[in-house]
Amino acid sequence: MADSIMSKAATMEIPINSNGDTGTLTEDDSLEQDLQQVMVSGPNLNETSIVSGGYGGPAGGIIPTSSIKDIRMKSRGVNLPKSQSAAGRLAQHSGPSHHSAHSPPEDASRGVAVEKLDTVKKWGINTYKCTKQMFSERFGRGSRTIDLELEAQIDLLRDTKSKYELILRLATALTTHFQNMVQTQQALGDTFTDLSQKSPELQDEFGYNAETQKLLCKNGESLLGAINFFVSSVDTLVNKTMEDTLMTIRHYENARLEFDAYRSDLEELSLGPRDAAAVARIETAQQEYQIHRDKYERLRSDVTIKLKFLEENKVKVMHKQLLLFHNAISAYFAGNQQQLEQTLIQFNVKLKPPGSDKPSWLEEQ
Repeated sequence: MADSIMSKAATMEIPINSNGDTGTLTEDDSLEQDLQQVMVSGPNLNETSIVSGGYGGPAGGIIPTSSIKDIRMKSRGVNLPKSQSAAGRLAQHSGPSHHSAHSPPEDASRGVAVEKLDTVKKWGINTYKCTKQMFSERFGRGSRTIDLELEAQIDLLRDTKSKYELILRLATALTTHFQNMVQTQQALGDTFTDLSQKSPELQDEFGYNAETQKLLCKNGESLLGAINFFVSSVDTLVNKTMEDTLMTIRHYENARLEFDAYRSDLEELSLGPRDAAAVARIETAQQEYQIHRDKYERLRSDVTIKLKFLEENKVKVMHKQLLLFHNAISAYFAGNQQQLEQTLIQFNVKLKPPGSDKPSWLEEQ
């Protein structure tokens, strides 16, 4: 029985694919595997001659993939045009003219990719060094460059800006509250005027109260103009002039951190061995150190100059605005209408015409 089974197995046809594995493959799969074998171990496909010798002579020679597919198709009675053969397609895709046509764009794309990679690499190295320096300073293990005089001026500016922001918030709140009071006085004066016309027995009393409220409303609008001018000037000083200087200070502080990071890196390399590779790294570190030192000193000079001009501008602006604020408030609450008007003229404060803040009828549509 066993001999019969073995005899039957010996006569069975077992399909074997190009890799030696059993199984059934389609014609396209077989062609792809034959093509891969030729690309790895075969000759140049641009040469149409069949290779013989070196691989076991004619009997062991490798047949090009185009011949394999042509034989299969001819066995089915199908004639392939020359341009549709595998060898023809490979020659079209791998010929010299194809490569020369596409080489320049590929080289340009490769150059852009390399440039972007270098930029990312430099950014990563710089970020790593600065982060390391920042943590070293925070935990007291690293040294930092300190300009005591400049640091004191920067701290004073930040403190001054914080206090001026408080003045700005309070003055804005005062404007809102006072504007509500003026609107209430306006409505009260209109009501008194209406009642003076409709109440003959109290016409005089309603009349002079209406005149008083209208006068207070007019003086209140003058005071509002002075306070709004004060608020606008302080807002420009705080949120534009001071903020511009603080932006330069932030750039300076970042440059200081980078300078100390590369300085520490150079110091560490200088303490190490002095072989050829180490000397090359020290020279590179020295160049980077000099670049960041120049940047740090340039920004430090910019900050010093801006702080000086800011202080002069601050004194000039606030001297004028504080005098305006004082004179306008004093004149209003003293009931001195003439002095209040003179204050507005002195400081060139122009009042908005009534109803100018309201949208026009075109904007309301």
